[in-house]
Amino acid sequence: MKNIFIFLLLLSCSVFSQETSLKVSESKKFKEKNKRGSTGVLAMHTSSNGNTGLIRFSRNSILTYVLDHQLGNVKTQEIPKDKKESFEGYVLFEDEIKFITVVADSRKDRTVYAHSFNVQTNRHTKKKLFSTSVEGGLFNGKNKRKTNVVISPNGKYIAIATDNVKKNINAYKIHVYDAESLMLVYEKSYHESDETNYIHNDLYVNDEATVYSIGKLYQGGIFSKKDDRIGNYNFSLSKISKIDYQSTNISLDDDNYITSLSFNNHEGNMNLVGFYSEKDRRLVKGICNFEIDKNNLNLLSTNYQELPKSVYEDLYRSSKAERQNKKKKEQRLFGIDHIITDESGNVYIVAEQYFTSTQTYTDANGNFVNKQVRHYNDLMILYIDINGEIIWGRGIYKRENHPSYNAFYKDGNLHVILNSAKNITEKKDGRKKLSKGAFQSTSLYDITFTKSGEAAYNKIQDNKRNTYYLPYYGTFSSDRFVMINDKSRKRQFMILE
Repeated sequence: MKNIFIFLLLLSCSVFSQETSLKVSESKKFKEKNKRGSTGVLAMHTSSNGNTGLIRFSRNSILTYVLDHQLGNVKTQEIPKDKKESFEGYVLFEDEIKFITVVADSRKDRTVYAHSFNVQTNRHTKKKLFSTSVEGGLFNGKNKRKTNVVISPNGKYIAIATDNVKKNINAYKIHVYDAESLMLVYEKSYHESDETNYIHNDLYVNDEATVYSIGKLYQGGIFSKKDDRIGNYNFSLSKISKIDYQSTNISLDDDNYITSLSFNNHEGNMNLVGFYSEKDRRLVKGICNFEIDKNNLNLLSTNYQELPKSVYEDLYRSSKAERQNKKKKEQRLFGIDHIITDESGNVYIVAEQYFTSTQTYTDANGNFVNKQVRHYNDLMILYIDINGEIIWGRGIYKRENHPSYNAFYKDGNLHVILNSAKNITEKKDGRKKLSKGAFQSTSLYDITFTKSGEAAYNKIQDNKRNTYYLPYYGTFSSDRFVMINDKSRKRQFMILE
């Protein structure tokens, strides 16, 4: 009877024999001297000679690595840093990684530095950019995509967006630097007011050092959840140059409002893409797209569409998916993690459902203890053409309590890399659930989406008796995805290409 039960259990699981089409290679294992409080990969870049450089932080050091093209040698450096020095963003150009750090000198005082790490020569330099005093954080508007630091397409200018909140006035500042010399080109404040608050969403700088910033401009404060649900803000697009400043509000009709917006630039005019809702800032009804004239910020066209049925079918059982699609039920708590443009100018949007909950348990002394639990659940993937029309939408049904995935585009396919149960469970309605039980072994997967929206669940490796890698801390550059393992004593990198 027991054997029959095990047999039926195996039948209920989809065992995917198909392996990833990506080339998989691993570096040699090496010991890390300074491993206290170390992070995952913060920045990665491949130079013209084929070397790959990576940046990580520990509590007291900046850790740099250079791997040769065959992964045969790993050169490491430990560069001393201040304990209160934090990583805030980076840009890539030619053979260099330039990254920004902030030192909290006191409760209010901050000093901003620019670091240059040449992957070809393994050389690191550091330069002070500016010091300032603020009431709150300097980068309060930053998000997962680290969009407070950007470089122009021609590599000549670096723009940094910071908060400049004072006791009696709120202000926000742009610094633009020459990318090679790191000399200041100009700085300018914008959205100065004692009545509004600005939360930066995304940043772009063009080849003439003109900066565009998009974000939420709140009227009467940002901390009223009741007001925020019904849209206590407008999205504001700003154009900032050395001699001029313009801004305009971006909105939909009275029945719908925007919940998020990011730049999606291509040749010609500027596009803004994001989510919208008709009920609540935490909900998603569909995708909105705006075409903007870069010169005068005039709105040229607006397009918004509801989520396609295929998203509901991937996330819910068939009967519920039918009801959700019929009612066009808005989805909860999805935030955009990745906006990836392909060679045709079409865009992949990858969003994850994130929220926190509270669990109550009893400790050894019989006391009730509340524990906050983070939930990194379903993924929503939308493929949008150059005119803002949805080509297809898909979902990945998963359950995690930690950040667990990453995404990149290569050779005509979107790749979603994550760890899941060794055998992905296929439900009766055909949906595939990516999560594992407490005692299940895991595998590393490459979930591939073609341009027509077809999904393939490809296994990279079984993690048992192999190195366990962390896709979330990986980075994609020069057609290679690099991720680090989770061991603290011996480090190893996996490269997918």
